[in-house]
Amino acid sequence: MTANVLSQSSQVPTTDAVFLDSIQFTAAIGSDCWRRPKPQPVLASVYLYLHSSFLDACGTSDDVKDSVHYGHLAKAVSAIVGERERTDTPYTGVHALIQDITRVAFELAEQNAIAVRVVVDLPKQILLASGFSVDVTTPRAKAGEGGCGDRNFPASATICVRDLVLPVLIGVNPPERLARQRVITNITFYERPCTTSESTSKATVSQPQANEVDYTMVLQLLYEFINSTSYLTLEKLVLELIRACFRMTSPQVDAVTVRCEKPSAISFAHASGVQITRRREEVNIASET
Repeated sequence: MTANVLSQSSQVPTTDAVFLDSIQFTAAIGSDCWRRPKPQPVLASVYLYLHSSFLDACGTSDDVKDSVHYGHLAKAVSAIVGERERTDTPYTGVHALIQDITRVAFELAEQNAIAVRVVVDLPKQILLASGFSVDVTTPRAKAGEGGCGDRNFPASATICVRDLVLPVLIGVNPPERLARQRVITNITFYERPCTTSESTSKATVSQPQANEVDYTMVLQLLYEFINSTSYLTLEKLVLELIRACFRMTSPQVDAVTVRCEKPSAISFAHASGVQITRRREEVNIASET
């Protein structure tokens, strides 16, 4: 996974970073793909964004004591997840796990970190998809650490569903009107930053935080929606999927990107496809099918 340090401009990054890529463990996080409160495999990546030139000291002294020890970070993450398992206290949802990891990362880095990014991947969370990840960047101010944070790190949450297989009746050629074909779909949900009251609301395993979208259910509803549709073009399919995503989620989801590929469309190409991004206020969520 690559840290998205830069904005859309060509500015040079203004921070140093220490990171851990894909720590592996199991944890009970809400419900699994079969709606059961059972442990599932987890991959967690942690990025500590540090003040500019912070790593110069270690780069000069060659002493790990002058940096943030990523070995200690790995142990801290493992310890907090292990404590949940020992006390039989499952996480109410992915955001609860990310909040735990973010907190221990800030504690370890102390005042040297201006932001912490945590990416949690649940490879078994969504049936018929190859991956599901939640990516949250938290500036120090949003973590309750004081200060005003950093403009390069607005609080953000990005949820990605990778390679979801949808059987769709789609295409303009006569053979395409006779049978459904595989459409490989990638969906990215962009959640707006939650307020303090939302992030501290009470939650249980069966009733996650009020601001947390049940994406497992959303994807199941999308699959059922597609089974009753028929389209001539990928453009129409993608826009209808975007409308459906907004209908099935709360205003917490501010924008959606949908990318659909037809692997069988062109004989000598891997796939042909369409990708569209829309904000909620840009879309009439009523279906046009």
